[in-house]
Amino acid sequence: MLPQQLVFGIALGTVYSLIALGYTLVYGILFMINFAHGEVFMIGAYLGWGLLTWLLSAQLSSLHPLWVLPLLLLQGMIGAGLVGLSLEFFAYRPLYKRGATRLGPLISAVGASIFLQNLVMLTQGARMKVYMTSLLFPPSWRLQVAGVNISALLIVITLTSTLLMFGLHYLVQHTTLGRAMRAVAEDREMAEIVGVKVWRVIAATFFLGSSLGGAAGVLVGLYYTQIDFFMGYSAGLKAFTAAVLGGIGNIRGAMLGGLVLGIAESLAVTFMNPAYRDVITFAILILTLIFRPTGLLGERLSEWEKL
Repeated sequence: MLPQQLVFGIALGTVYSLIALGYTLVYGILFMINFAHGEVFMIGAYLGWGLLTWLLSAQLSSLHPLWVLPLLLLQGMIGAGLVGLSLEFFAYRPLYKRGATRLGPLISAVGASIFLQNLVMLTQGARMKVYMTSLLFPPSWRLQVAGVNISALLIVITLTSTLLMFGLHYLVQHTTLGRAMRAVAEDREMAEIVGVKVWRVIAATFFLGSSLGGAAGVLVGLYYTQIDFFMGYSAGLKAFTAAVLGGIGNIRGAMLGGLVLGIAESLAVTFMNPAYRDVITFAILILTLIFRPTGLLGERLSEWEKL
């Protein structure tokens, strides 16, 4: 039972890490918490569901996960990325250009979150939507490793999330865009002086973070098979907890925080009443803020960053 829950916790943790990266990327650039990110994750799940439903209705002869899953992920990532881009352009950028305090974008993010929730509810209905996951990953597709029974879908989720995280790490560390992102995060004014197109970099950061959230939405939809317009609220808060736990603004911290949170949640189900799963999550958040506010891998902020 324990090894089984540990495997599930690792898979869940990689998904939390994907969502948490959206928070930490934006915070690293703008020092703001994008509380609408959970809804971007939810929209990614809906976009994946819409494409899968259409593919099934088209009655194609073969729906093999080797080509269907990349399509679903691409749909969720591009769609969610465009939503994140729109949020940055319409909800946040005007406030920053007018010299608003950090409270302004924060309130705007909460408003955008409520707007996106209600938009999806009005356009897609309040009833849960069902991912026909069993047609892509039959329950019989399982792997036995050291006595632990692991579903093929769980393996795919873990590998996909891990590849996306490594892809982001490579982009940030070894590409021109990544160097520009790090320059803006270090000193926005100096980056602009040396020719970095700051707002383009910020827009690209929102797109990247949101696209990872969209991919996580598709993976969560495939695993749990049911999605609704409110799913982003809980997942967003948990991913935010993971980002804070690892050190908000720290990419490796977000990855580590997601894994720790996923394993902690999974083990809580083993040793405690499953109803306490969310309690464990937010207890971790509170304890982190009290005893280690900079997170596991975070650094102490300068005075101007605290404002």
